[in-house]
Amino acid sequence: MAKSKTSYTCQSCGAVTSKWSGKCESCGEWNSITEERIESSIPKGLGGRKGGQRLDAVPLKGKTEPKPRHVTGIAELDRVTGGGLVTGSAILIGGDPGIGKSTLLLQAVCKLALSGKSCLYVSGEEAVDQVRLRAQRLGLDNAPVDLAAATSVRDIIASMEDGDPPDILVIDSIQTMYVDTIESAPGTVTQVRTSAQEIIRAAKRRGICVLFVGHVTKDGQIAGPRVLEHLVDAVLYFEGDRGHQFRILRTVKNRFGPTDEIGVFEMAQEGLVEVTNPSELFLSQRQEHVAGSAVLAGLEGTRPVLVEIQALVAPSALGNPRRAVIGWDSSRLAMVLAVLEARCGITLSDSDIFLNVAGGIRITEPAADLAVAAALISSQTGQPVPTHTVFFGEVGLSGEIRTVSQPDVRLKEAAKLGFNQAMIPAPPKKSKKTSKYPLQVRQIDHLDDLVQQFTIKKRAA
Repeated sequence: MAKSKTSYTCQSCGAVTSKWSGKCESCGEWNSITEERIESSIPKGLGGRKGGQRLDAVPLKGKTEPKPRHVTGIAELDRVTGGGLVTGSAILIGGDPGIGKSTLLLQAVCKLALSGKSCLYVSGEEAVDQVRLRAQRLGLDNAPVDLAAATSVRDIIASMEDGDPPDILVIDSIQTMYVDTIESAPGTVTQVRTSAQEIIRAAKRRGICVLFVGHVTKDGQIAGPRVLEHLVDAVLYFEGDRGHQFRILRTVKNRFGPTDEIGVFEMAQEGLVEVTNPSELFLSQRQEHVAGSAVLAGLEGTRPVLVEIQALVAPSALGNPRRAVIGWDSSRLAMVLAVLEARCGITLSDSDIFLNVAGGIRITEPAADLAVAAALISSQTGQPVPTHTVFFGEVGLSGEIRTVSQPDVRLKEAAKLGFNQAMIPAPPKKSKKTSKYPLQVRQIDHLDDLVQQFTIKKRAA
């Protein structure tokens, strides 16, 4: 009889170690490593036997028909998936508990069912009656969606194989599913990975589009969706702060469309409502003539987004002043502060600095450097930035302002929302291209040019 052996697996990233430790060396998570028992077997190679079948290789040149898509009717969801759900694809939607993943998927499958698609919603966390009650609150209880409460992967695959397969299958959530041939508990890395592999294999064989829900927790006790990212065709992350009504659906991976696309939703009583013009909504509560506020003309995927960057520079009584950042990279802020102090002579090392991207959205592109610098200088000097002005540009370590992608798209969106001035990077000297912009543009090539817009006042000791 084969003996069992013990391995230690990180429930956050899936790394396997030979002994337990409090911190995972791969992802840095604490208290995420758990013990798993696996059956040992004698390693066997191919030996001297010849077997298998020759691969049926085909030439690269040839015609391949694009796979049909299921258009959900939710424009923001269709945007991030590249135009709809592809037949036979596997999509993973991850996010914090309670962010709205189940609500969004229930709205999507109900719209698809009303358009004539056969949909099966399998819930491993809620009973059928609970899903019905949510559908009633959303006003979607008349949709012809099949519901099931199950956690056995064997039963789910049997439902996919027998009879007419559904067009859309929702698994909510993958952490609750289990394969009965594995002794690990549901939610462990082994169970999550094996369950997803079996369901994806059956779905691609029958041409079923599968939507997985994956939970992410802070302490890493439940296997996060990162262990599944290489198995699925698309990975979507639901972001947002529970204190804000906005939710951001961001594409991290997509084999059938562009990545880094975002869809913006607003959490309302009737569920998740699409936000067709997020820039106008993000700036709706912005106060003008206030020091420490600058507007960034950003770009998320192919969508231009205007957001407000807020900065507060305050005197600090601490030996180590505070640096608090919400919605931006704290390391990027440290770099901008160092450049302002070393290249522009603005002393900020003795002040507490708080930076916030209003609206609950997270900005990742380096084009926000110039807007952050403008907000910091404005707060330091107590002078508001010029009215109706937008900023974008990357700041280098020597203080130079580097160009960013698609300035025309950014400026067009700013002009549409009533902005008439922009401060942007100067084009490269070798560039002979001249552009006509829809608003008044000032091109700068060094951060000192921005500092000259403000009257620097020394703080009283």
